[in-house]
Amino acid sequence: MFGKAVVRDMISRSAENEADRRLFLKSAGVAGLGAVGAGAGVLGTMSAAEGAISDGAVLNFALNLEYLEAEFYLQAVTGEGLGDKLTNGKGRRGGVVGGRKVEFTTPAIRKYAREIAMDELAHVKFLRTALGGAKVARPSIDIKNSFTAAARAAGLIGANQTFDPYANENNFLLAAFIFEDVGVTAYKGAAPLIDNKTYLEAAAGILAVEAYHAGIVRTTLYQKGLFDQAAKISNARDSLDGKGNRDQYIGGRMKANLVPADRNAVAFSRSAPEVLNVVYLNPKSVQKGGFFPSGVNGSINRSGANA
Repeated sequence: MFGKAVVRDMISRSAENEADRRLFLKSAGVAGLGAVGAGAGVLGTMSAAEGAISDGAVLNFALNLEYLEAEFYLQAVTGEGLGDKLTNGKGRRGGVVGGRKVEFTTPAIRKYAREIAMDELAHVKFLRTALGGAKVARPSIDIKNSFTAAARAAGLIGANQTFDPYANENNFLLAAFIFEDVGVTAYKGAAPLIDNKTYLEAAAGILAVEAYHAGIVRTTLYQKGLFDQAAKISNARDSLDGKGNRDQYIGGRMKANLVPADRNAVAFSRSAPEVLNVVYLNPKSVQKGGFFPSGVNGSINRSGANA
């Protein structure tokens, strides 16, 4: 489905000199293959200047996001994160702060979480294999303090309270909600950049998987009646990623909104800088913060100036 041999060959060539293959997204369409999981389509809609990057840079940016999601979900279902063999590469390899096994009380939710965790693990393995010697290491990841900061900013908790995403299944679902919608909207933004039909087909399949993940999380939150909490998270994302009110709630008691879309039932897009605004938890142009306290590895690492 992914054409791994072709992808590896392209990345191997680009990794020799990343500057040799500019405007890769527009000319080759490998963005669809690199945009896997939460990193899916992380480049979103890009300007001409932002698009002047190599295929290796695109995939490595996606890999950073995959590291984050894999660590978050694997900890929740197994109590352990990625093994050392899946974290080495170029750049500074960092550790992970936080994470532990969730004591799920609903068997179905436990099964949902495990399936998503295995998907994210598979995405990390795929990207690392495709990138070969050009892959970046897992950067420092904070899945403890970052959630408290996000919850305080969203108004889920008070200024002196803490938020533990692993304390119970409700907290876990709210934490997952922060990631999943971002991945879908970002990936959709990359679609216009993909010209090769084979890659576009693969990209459509990956987008469908991410939409399934987001749909599971949104639906489960709705069934639990966590309307107000989800709305606060949605508002917080909107405050980080630029002007406009694009992010959408899951609905309320009288009406569900499980599919966030415009009047044409089309999802909106996020660019790479906007994605970093959310994961850095900062509306300003910065290169670190939030879930990545030392920043992401690779050349795509700065958030947008939305403050």
